[in-house]
Formats: sequence, structure tokens, C-alpha cells
Amino acid sequence: MATLETFPEDWQTALCVAAHPDDLEYGIAAAVARWTAQGKTVTYLLATRGEAGIDGMHPDEAAPVREQEEREGAAVVGVDAVEFLGLTDGTVEYGLPLRRALAGEIRRRRPDVVLAGTYRETFAGGGLNQADHRAVGLATLDACADAGNRWIFTDLLDAGLEPWSGVRWLAFAGSPEPSHAVDVSDTFESGVASLEAHRRYLDALGPEYPTPRRLLEMILGSQDDPELGEHTLRLEAHQR
Repeated sequence: MATLETFPEDWQTALCVAAHPDDLEYGIAAAVARWTAQGKTVTYLLATRGEAGIDGMHPDEAAPVREQEEREGAAVVGVDAVEFLGLTDGTVEYGLPLRRALAGEIRRRRPDVVLAGTYRETFAGGGLNQADHRAVGLATLDACADAGNRWIFTDLLDAGLEPWSGVRWLAFAGSPEPSHAVDVSDTFESGVASLEAHRRYLDALGPEYPTPRRLLEMILGSQDDPELGEHTLRLEAHQR
């Protein structure tokens, strides 16, 4: 297996994009804790409120619960700004409206780095990826270019959102083709606490579901690779 490069940290601002509350907590949040401790500014953008994620709870009740759990999990790792696009959980579609919404947020936040979950059909472990994840990941990839082109989504200009071509790195977690690594050994406990904030969602999954600690140990474990730290976030990263 090829040695992963260390993900660069000579940047100041990042935007993390996900389909649902709890998506960012499966690994990315541990890296966010590392970066906010360095003084970097990180913001979260969620496509949905996760209202279809709890089988025994009506979406009207689940949406505010999951939104609040996301805000609590974000606060654990030093993130104050958490925004929601309000798309319908489970039926997010890749297309121009989603690209436009993401490009608008990139122009508004003007990040150096954009992170999202993988858009590929399978995860690193071989499991099948979910439809919303794929749509949001792919739209994020395209929106980074859209954000820098003033002639795409010209209504964003009318809204006062000038083009932003300053995204230097675009990275995807959970990819079967990782290229870079972030050592999150020192902030692993913060990552666990961030995931634990999703209490009602995790409780609904049942006692047979792995604990947050066990899940993150599986996702962030070094897999006996001596080149990696005890806990490592693997990213498919692209320099722009």
C-alpha cells in the first residue's frame, strides 16, 4: 500500500459539507478538533436536517432534534457556525440547484479548504455509499469550481456573492482511494465526544450498533500501518 501524504495545514479556513447530521462526526470531526485547536476557523454546512434518520420518530419531530445534536457535536470540536440547506432527507438530488446552493455558501464563507464525505459508490471498507452522500459529495466537487466562475449562477452576483477561487484543497473522507492522512491521535477523544452528542439518533440504532468509540476506532485505526498515527483520518485530497 502506498504511503499516504500528510495533509497540509498551512491554511486558515475550512468549510465542511455533509448530507446529514452525524456524517461529519464519523472521522472528520476529530480532524476539525485538531485544526480549531491550531486557531483555524471551520464551519459546517448540512444539506438536510436528518429528519428521515430515526425510524420511530416522525420527521417533524426528528428534524429539530437532529439539528440540535449536530450543533452540540460541532461545539465539542470548536465549530460555532453550523448551517442547514433544509433539503429533504433521503431524496437529495445531484443537479444545478444543489451546486448553486453549495457554490453560494463557498462564496460566502471563502474557505481555503473544503471537506466532504466521499461521492464514490463504495466506502473505503467496501460498504455501499448512500444516495444523499453521493449527491452531496459530487455537487461539492463541482461547486468549488462553480464558486470561482462569475458566469455560472449569475444570480449569486445579484445577491452580493462575488466569485471565490481561493479553495486550495478539496478533500473527501471515507474514500476507497485515499491519498492523504491527518494524525488525529491527540484529538480522538474529542471526535468520540462529538459523535456521542448525537444521542437520540444513536439510541434509535439499537444496542447491537457499535458504540461511538468503537466506530471511530474502526474508521480511524492505523490498521497496523507503521507510517500512520494511532488514529488517522484518511482523505482523498485534491489540490486546486
